[in-house]
Amino acid sequence: MLTIERELWEKGYEYIACVDEVGRGCLAGDVVACAIIMPKDLVIEGVNDSKKLSSKKREELYDVILDKAIAVGIGSVDSKTIDKINIKKSARLAMKKALLSLRDKNNNIIKPDFILVDAEKIDIGIPQMSIIKGDARCHGIAAASIIAKVYRDRKCKEWAEKYKGYGLEQHKGYATKKHREAIRKLGPSPIHRLSFLKNILEKEKQLDLFGDVYEDR
Repeated sequence: MLTIERELWEKGYEYIACVDEVGRGCLAGDVVACAIIMPKDLVIEGVNDSKKLSSKKREELYDVILDKAIAVGIGSVDSKTIDKINIKKSARLAMKKALLSLRDKNNNIIKPDFILVDAEKIDIGIPQMSIIKGDARCHGIAAASIIAKVYRDRKCKEWAEKYKGYGLEQHKGYATKKHREAIRKLGPSPIHRLSFLKNILEKEKQLDLFGDVYEDR
């Protein structure tokens, strides 16, 4: 999973930032991105696409990745902004925020000289490469996906305490049957994406075709 990074290191790029986001398909909560710069030639055993890992494994790898990383940045965009500018632009904005917040362990801002991003393009003046299924092909993007996923899952637990009854700590804001039923019963909370709910609820009225579209592992 270091093939792409090694090619860039050989070309003289030192700080390669890898970026991924989570929460794009959720009905509630922020979309969250992580940018991370890892040491040259480091491979952390078990690092893979976060969706392929159990919750327990992601939590274990989270601390290891943060300990080894040269720099890490988190960016998030809330539901109101998602409703205003759409989810694609919001995901890109979260990625840009993550890159601009890259800091090392001494809290120094680190500017990357190349970016590897999972299937997106970021509006920033730094050379970049978009990689389809990057979290399965690139070690750094996989590491970023794990950090972003664990960070957002922990935020979901905080939101669940504030907005009770939706089960956010379980489904993490995705469109499970339980979540949709809670929205019908309680109405949307302040962190629900209203632009997402219209179609969901209209389809619910016609026929419950969705089933559980997300499995929290």
